[in-house]
Amino acid sequence: MRKTKLSIGIFAIAFAALTVMSCKDNKKKHNDSDGHPTEMSSEENHMEMNNESEVHHHEDGDEDHDHDKGATMKTRDIEASTQKNAATSAIIDSYLQIKNGLVADNKDNAAKGGTALLKAFSNFEMSQLNEEQHKAYMDIVEDAKEQAEHISESPLEHQREHFETLSTDISDLVALLGTNKTLYLDYCPMKKTSWLSETKEIKNPFFGSKMITCGNVKKQIN
Repeated sequence: MRKTKLSIGIFAIAFAALTVMSCKDNKKKHNDSDGHPTEMSSEENHMEMNNESEVHHHEDGDEDHDHDKGATMKTRDIEASTQKNAATSAIIDSYLQIKNGLVADNKDNAAKGGTALLKAFSNFEMSQLNEEQHKAYMDIVEDAKEQAEHISESPLEHQREHFETLSTDISDLVALLGTNKTLYLDYCPMKKTSWLSETKEIKNPFFGSKMITCGNVKKQIN
């Protein structure tokens, strides 16, 4: 009889111990009754790490996409030249062809202007530049060529995005080397950016027919 009671007692103790261990294990996998967070299993933890990695991957992709949309605007310290320089005429004419294509909402004409601008840069005689001018010119042209390439092969709205940066480049080029043309530096308050025009009348290349007269003349060159 004593042996039976002893066996029952040992079994009860062992059962209680197993019950306590089981509860501890369950706490690792589930929230307790108060709703406190608990530890994740190794499989759940691995899935969470994969999800975080996937989120970071999409974020990086978004940054790359945004970078493709918008080119970086450069600020150059260039003292404006008053030289009547005819050597920049082909470059400026090609730029104006792009501008007028965008004003008319004509993607194809703007693209032709982009191709013409690339050719004008290739034909430009750099031997006439001094060392300081040559360095500044190469910095401007490197960026301007990138914009012209995009304009020559992109849809209309994408062309307009790159024209914004290109306008800064060509304005800097005119300031650096001068021109024999009469130009107007126009300003678009909606885009908060400027462009060059051969006419005093405002014709906005960033909005075209939607807001053709949006803007004002900041100054006349020559």
